[in-house]
Amino acid sequence: MDGMTTALTTGTRWLTGEEQSVWRAYIQATTLLEDHLDRQLQRDAGMPHLYYGLLVELSQSPGGQLRMTELAKDAKITRSRLSHAITRLEKNGWVRRENCPTDKRGQNAVLTEQGRAMLRRSAPGHVEAVRQAVFDRLTPEQVGRLGEIMRIVATGLQPEHPDADLPWLR
Repeated sequence: MDGMTTALTTGTRWLTGEEQSVWRAYIQATTLLEDHLDRQLQRDAGMPHLYYGLLVELSQSPGGQLRMTELAKDAKITRSRLSHAITRLEKNGWVRRENCPTDKRGQNAVLTEQGRAMLRRSAPGHVEAVRQAVFDRLTPEQVGRLGEIMRIVATGLQPEHPDADLPWLR
């Protein structure tokens, strides 16, 4: 059986040549971008991009704190991975854990003043790396289209049911 016959009998909707090319470009671009941002933040702030994102999430939350389960959900990572990251951030003095006042089993991650200072120091270099890698290469129209496309993809991937089996809900 050739590939086309197999596709017809299995019902698989194979990517067209153009779709496959776009998919591969997307994978290459996102892999290279994440690596670029990781290297920049490791060099300038001594932390991976994921940790920087956690600090930013906390800085934008009321009182600079979030329940650990909410932070895992926002960062789209498992609770185990978040716990490991918070432990590392605690060792640097950038975050501390506190018991949740409304749930004796829960914990909050709290951004410390040292963590805020780290964000103030590292944000200019990080935003420059993002600007150089993405926005300086695009026209304003392309930026608008990219935003529209990413919002469509993200919206389509949001779980329909709140109890969906997603890693950050485990």
